[in-house]
Amino acid sequence: MKPYTWIGWMAAGAVSLALFAGCASEGALQAQAKITRADAEKIALAQAPTGTIKEGELEREHGKLIWSFDVAVPGAQDITEVNVDAINGGVVSVEHEKKEKN
Repeated sequence: MKPYTWIGWMAAGAVSLALFAGCASEGALQAQAKITRADAEKIALAQAPTGTIKEGELEREHGKLIWSFDVAVPGAQDITEVNVDAINGGVVSVEHEKKEKN
């Protein structure tokens, strides 16, 4: 087998392993969450009642397991980021961020 073919196979394996590890860790986080995504979305939208969730993810931030949502509000020039504690459902933070241009 040529050396560059071997390197290609190794790189492909490393990428596959990284993707699998990412999925496994997301599943592990979901197993720890006491608040479902649907419930966390309702809590987040209560902070921006006319908004629509554009993105959301479960993550560990500053030692806390949180649901993080980007909420777009009609007529607003920014995105409201709402973080909800995935254990007790409390609102961790609400921040306004400039909307990214595509």
